[in-house]
Amino acid sequence: MSRDSQLIRPRALRPGDIVGVITPSTSVCDPDRLALVERTLRHFHLRMKVGAQVGQRVGDFQSWVQGRVDDLHAMFSDPAVDAVFCIRGGFGSAHLLDSLDYDLIRANPKILLGFSDITALHLAIHRQAGLVTLHGPVVLARFSEFTRRHVRQALFESTALGELRNPPEEDELRPEHPLRTISPGVAAGPLVGGNLALITSLLGTPHEIETTGKMLFLEEVGEEPYAIDRMLTQLRLAGKFERVAGVIVGECVNCGPRNASTSGLSYYSLGEVLDNHLQGLGVPVLYGLTIGHTADQLVLPLGLPATLDADAGTLTIEEPALLPPGAAD
Repeated sequence: MSRDSQLIRPRALRPGDIVGVITPSTSVCDPDRLALVERTLRHFHLRMKVGAQVGQRVGDFQSWVQGRVDDLHAMFSDPAVDAVFCIRGGFGSAHLLDSLDYDLIRANPKILLGFSDITALHLAIHRQAGLVTLHGPVVLARFSEFTRRHVRQALFESTALGELRNPPEEDELRPEHPLRTISPGVAAGPLVGGNLALITSLLGTPHEIETTGKMLFLEEVGEEPYAIDRMLTQLRLAGKFERVAGVIVGECVNCGPRNASTSGLSYYSLGEVLDNHLQGLGVPVLYGLTIGHTADQLVLPLGLPATLDADAGTLTIEEPALLPPGAAD
């Protein structure tokens, strides 16, 4: 069942709060990368509690899955931990979904921050626990100044995020983050979405995305046009575009043909693929918002009402995602 009518908002952070850091996807064992995790949290004046699985090499499959489940449960159940940050994405977060205690998560609402492979956790926790989660940088992301500013606003303030747009361009002729209106117009609906490959992989499961009346956002990295076409076709055949309110496609990084042997697999470029699938939906569609695998990264609260202006290139979040620090549940 969808829990949109009873969304649970976590509390905003304060300097000095404790963040639980976990690796629900790909393991991180390099001590230099783990040192960067601590440096990142110090930058935001946060303290760190490290999950037991962090830094561990992958052993047998079942132990690896259980260790990651235990880490997530431990962070949500620990009253000293104020938020849960994912160190990186990668692969494997979907392994956890049928072992998670969604009642425990719902009873202990906290910020969950991450993107890419973390999409599986966002979709499942939003649908099964009704918790507002934050689609934003993992701890090992690049954190441009633009990203840092949006992270501070999204995690430490309990007011609505308001109008979100790409960073100002230094070169209007050759912009770093070009936007393109695929279909014009203005529309509103609760935000759902994430990484395209993860969204399609959960179709047919209890955690598949619900899109009716929703503002759907998608992002991808390293997938060639023919693969993007295949995934969008799957979403279309699953009926996920039939009653969607609007669509936002984030920057699709390194999503052109990679070599001569695969370039002939798609008759169309990435832009043509997007137009072929999305232009005829009869709803506003915007391409190029800085969501996902980009150094300049916006933070999006899943489940909250949002308004897309595809002509202006803006997404407006109309309600606070977080309760004030110290607020009662």
